[in-house]
Amino acid sequence: MQKLFIISNESIYENNSKYFCDNLDLKSTPEGLNKTFEVNIIARKSSKERSHSINIENISIYRSILTFILAVIKSTKNKDCKYLLISISPYTFVASLFLKLFGKNPIFYLRSDGHMEYKTILGFIGPIIYHIMFVISSSVSRLIGCRSHILKGKKGKVVSPSQLDTEWLSNIKNIESKNIKLLYVGRIRKEKGIFSLLKIIEGKEDIHLTIVGAENNMSKHIKQNNVILKKIENNKKKLINIYDDHKIFILPSFTEGHPMVLLEALARRRPVIIFEEIQHVIGSKKGIFISKRNYESFYGTINEILNNYKKIQEDMGQNQLNTKKQFIKDLTSYVSL
Repeated sequence: MQKLFIISNESIYENNSKYFCDNLDLKSTPEGLNKTFEVNIIARKSSKERSHSINIENISIYRSILTFILAVIKSTKNKDCKYLLISISPYTFVASLFLKLFGKNPIFYLRSDGHMEYKTILGFIGPIIYHIMFVISSSVSRLIGCRSHILKGKKGKVVSPSQLDTEWLSNIKNIESKNIKLLYVGRIRKEKGIFSLLKIIEGKEDIHLTIVGAENNMSKHIKQNNVILKKIENNKKKLINIYDDHKIFILPSFTEGHPMVLLEALARRRPVIIFEEIQHVIGSKKGIFISKRNYESFYGTINEILNNYKKIQEDMGQNQLNTKKQFIKDLTSYVSL
């Protein structure tokens, strides 16, 4: 079986020779590809606990960029192998240059628009830094993007990431509740827009928000009476039940590529509210509503959904959602070239 090295900027936590990550894509994508390739993961080492167990035997994690790059260089001793680099970051960017130097042909899998991510994190200088890395990376690597605009006109393959299976897509339940029950599932990060959302609903007792997040000690940062905090469920059935127990899903991010939680919400036919910065995620999907980042617009959007809830759910049944099986098949096909 041919070796595939997956190189990621994501942090992985080790506990008793078991490995955990927060990004579900870093768990499911290697596990899916491991059926065709002998997958080896090279990633950063985390000192903090992570949520999702990664069922891959060959995982190497490193604290510094030096030891990280040395591991990448060492991997080039394998003659017949392939390289999939997840997202462009300083770590994966430098790794791609060394791989090319040693005669390898890396592939970058871009899950989001790094220009926007870097702007959110670093300000005006962020997109400039990312653009330099993107231009150079695209000249030494093949590209896979989860949306065409992420490729910025460069030649590459567009795939539709998904974690959905028949369990997500069947036995849809409706909730009977007079309360406005909102749900957010994801990491507690500035770029995810969760703190912006909390400001919008602060003091609004008729709105109830449940946050299912990956971080521990969230209660130190979030102390609003109308907010319930839950640890992210590493159990599909429990997570599906959480979706089913809420009326509207909120995706408040400032930047997104192809968010898995959006697909999960659509699969459970929960209408979704996003903000203007990520309108591109809508595509042809039904059941996604755009709000401005203020209370008046947000509350108006909620009322629009509640007043037409049944019809919206019926329309959402027409969505054609990609499955995990098809995604892995498409990704495997391109990586194999």
